[in-house]
Amino acid sequence: MLARALAPQPRLLLLDEPFSNLDVDLREQLAAEVRTILKANGTTAVFVTHDQNEAFAMADEIAVMQEGRIQQIAGAYELYHRPNSRFVADFIGQGVFVEATVLAPQRLRLELGEVAATEPIRFADTGGTCSVGEQVQVLLRPDDVLHDDASALRGTVQHKAFRGAEILYTLQLASGARVLAMVPSHHNHALHEAIGIRLDMDHVIAFKNAA
Repeated sequence: MLARALAPQPRLLLLDEPFSNLDVDLREQLAAEVRTILKANGTTAVFVTHDQNEAFAMADEIAVMQEGRIQQIAGAYELYHRPNSRFVADFIGQGVFVEATVLAPQRLRLELGEVAATEPIRFADTGGTCSVGEQVQVLLRPDDVLHDDASALRGTVQHKAFRGAEILYTLQLASGARVLAMVPSHHNHALHEAIGIRLDMDHVIAFKNAA
């Protein structure tokens, strides 16, 4: 069907969830092949999908929609690390919002530790600069929390989701707050076990305190 659609050499091709009924391995294989074919033919395609990983793999630019309105258009890296709204931040990837205090224009304190930013910390949605002493909410991704047996900081395993090469842990901190951590699956910890963790955060995604 793709060959038939490309035969007239269209300038624009619409692909509406073309892989939705396929198993994961075949879906990934076909997605890569279709992207290669479209690139080789110089064909622009609008690809509709509810699968974020599929969008990340296929698209040069991704439009995130909410209730029929485009919220942000950007590449996968930009959407994940520089969302322009709380909706996009919460919708793309996984993560939790945690409380933080602005210690300096480029420094934050979280329960997990302090973060030194490479540039002044701004609110992701407005672009306004965060004031020193201000309480903000920061998006913490699973890749921001590293497993570290030597760390004095502990998180208690509340839930675990096996992903093959990795396990996604939901961890409860001393305050009761919960964070996510993506850990290599050979670290197979039991529920309610306390494990060592540390913060390793490169991208600060801050928002006004919801309260």
